[in-house]
Amino acid sequence: MTKVKVAITNNQKKIKVPTGIRLLIRKCCSAVLTEEKFDDDAEVSVSFVDNEQIKELNANFRNIDRATDVLSFPLGENGEYDYNNETEAYMLGDIVISLETALKQAEIYGHTLEREIGFLTVHSMLHLLGYDHVNDTLGAKIMREKEELILGELGYSRDISFVKDNE
Repeated sequence: MTKVKVAITNNQKKIKVPTGIRLLIRKCCSAVLTEEKFDDDAEVSVSFVDNEQIKELNANFRNIDRATDVLSFPLGENGEYDYNNETEAYMLGDIVISLETALKQAEIYGHTLEREIGFLTVHSMLHLLGYDHVNDTLGAKIMREKEELILGELGYSRDISFVKDNE
């Protein structure tokens, strides 16, 4: 059975990370790997930051000078990933989530912070596995369908009527 090691760090002090979020993130990472039939052991790093920190990362790595909700830093390309001989697992990459923005978006979309963090984790995991919604219109559609499928399986479906009214 595939194992995923998820290292989670809290690099911000403004918002307390709610109980259960770490387990949720691990479940989301595992669910994506299962859905994508990734059969090898894997490692992922997830960090919580504030808006100032993610804005700096966004400016440095994407030349976009504003805060965002999540950034993904894949360590692989075209299905090839770095391998950690010590842990005997493939290193997929890093996920950085702005807890401030996640909380704000949960309020805007009328769902829980847990659902929002679940979405951001699944979204980023798909990026780590090579999905692209920025430069690929079809990829965006496929990615959204996979996100909703995985979140639905985890019990975090979206209220579509609310979303249509607010998008």
